Amino acid sequence: MNRSVSLLEASRFWWRLGWVSFGGPAGQIALLHRELVEQRRWLSEQRYLHALNFCMLLPGPEATQLATYLGWLMHGWTGGLIAGVLFLLPSALLLSGLGWLYVVWGTLPLVMAVFAALKPVVLAIVVVAAWRLARRTLRTPLHGLLAALALLLLTSSALPYPALVLGAALVGWLAGRWRPRWILPVREELAVRAAAADPGPGLEAIHGDTTPTPDHARFSGRGLLITLLAWGVALLLPLMAVVRLGGWDGPLAAMARFFSQVALVSFGGAYAVLPYVAQGAVEQHGWLSATQMLDGLALGETTPGPLIMVLAFVGFLGGWSSGVGGWAAAAVTVWFTFLPSFGFILAGAPLVEASRGDQRFTAPLTAITAALVGVIASLAVFFAVPVLLPGGRLDPVAAGLTLVALLLLLRQRWGVLPLIGSAALLGVLRYGLAELVQ
Repeated sequence: MNRSVSLLEASRFWWRLGWVSFGGPAGQIALLHRELVEQRRWLSEQRYLHALNFCMLLPGPEATQLATYLGWLMHGWTGGLIAGVLFLLPSALLLSGLGWLYVVWGTLPLVMAVFAALKPVVLAIVVVAAWRLARRTLRTPLHGLLAALALLLLTSSALPYPALVLGAALVGWLAGRWRPRWILPVREELAVRAAAADPGPGLEAIHGDTTPTPDHARFSGRGLLITLLAWGVALLLPLMAVVRLGGWDGPLAAMARFFSQVALVSFGGAYAVLPYVAQGAVEQHGWLSATQMLDGLALGETTPGPLIMVLAFVGFLGGWSSGVGGWAAAAVTVWFTFLPSFGFILAGAPLVEASRGDQRFTAPLTAITAALVGVIASLAVFFAVPVLLPGGRLDPVAAGLTLVALLLLLRQRWGVLPLIGSAALLGVLRYGLAELVQ
C-alpha cells in the first residue's frame, strides 16, 4: 500500500524536532534516524546513510543539512526550506533570547543549574548514538579500522576533520576499485536487497532502497541554474540592505561578511571553527570578550539545535555592544551563517540522488560512514572530560546521571524528549533545594 506524508504533517514534525534536537550533531543524527527510519519509516536505512554521507562532505552543520535534504526529498524545494528553517528556528530563538537575558541580567543560577543536569544526559545521548551507528554500519574489518583510526586521530588532534573525511573517502574509493568486498560485502548487499523486497511485519519505507527517485528530485540543468540564481539573490539582497543601513564597514555588514566566511570554513563541526570565530569576534572586531564567548558556548552545548548556533549568541552580544541592536545582529548572523548550507543541499542533492547504486560513489560514502562512528566516539570523549572530570576530579553526581541516562536509553527505550525534560526538572529541583538550604 502506497503511503504519503503531507507537507503540513512533515512541517509539524520538523517544528517539534527542532525543540528536542539536543546532543550536538551526534545526538541529532541519531534522533533523525530513530524518528525517520525506525519509527515513522519515511525512508530506509541505506537511503538515510546515503544522504548523511553527502552532508558529511559539506561545510556546515551536518544534522541541519540532513534535515534539509530529507525535507527536499519528500516535498521538493518547499519541503527542504521548511525542514531546515523549522529545525533551526527553536535554537536561534533560544540562544538569541538567552543572549538578551545574559546582557540584561547577567549569569542566571537557575539556568546554570538546569544545564548542569543536562550535560550528563547529553553525554549519554552521544555515547548511545556512537554505539547504535557502530552496530548498523561496521560490517567488515576495514569499517572497524576506519572507525578506530578516526577516533585516534581526532582525539589526538593529529589530523584535521576535513582531511579525515577525504582520507576515508579515498580509502573507500581504492577499496571499491580493487577490493570491493572489503567495503561492500556480498552478504550485506544481499541483506539489503532482501529487506527491500520483503519489509517484514513493519511498514515499508516511503523512500526505500528500490523506490524510484521522485520527479522533483531528478537532476536538470534548468533546475540547477534556478537554484544557483535564487541562492545568489538570497545572499546579495540582504547584504545590500545591511550595507545601505550602516555602510560597508558598519557592524551589520561586517557581521554579514565575517559569518559568511565562517560558513564556508566550518568543516569538522562547531569545535573546529570556534577558534576562528573567537579570533575574529573577540580579538579583531571586539564584539564580545573571551569570557562571554565561553559562556555562550556553555549555553549552546545544552540547548537544542546545532552547536554552531552559538553564533547567534555571539551576534546578539556584538550587536548589543555595537549599538545596532542585538536582535537585528543575531538575525544577520544566523542568515549568513546558514544560507550556504541550504544552497549546497538544494544544488547538490539531485546529483547525489542520481548516484544511488553507483559503486564509484557508494564505496567512498560507505567508508565515510564507518569513519563517522569514530567521529561521534571522539565527541563523546571530548564531552566526557569536562562533564565527568571537572577540575581533574570525578564528579559522582554527573557520573551517576550519565549512567542512569544510559540505562534509560538502552534498556528502557526512553525517548530524547522525556529524558531531556526529566533532567531539566531535576536541575530545577536541585536549585530549589540549594536555595532552601541557604
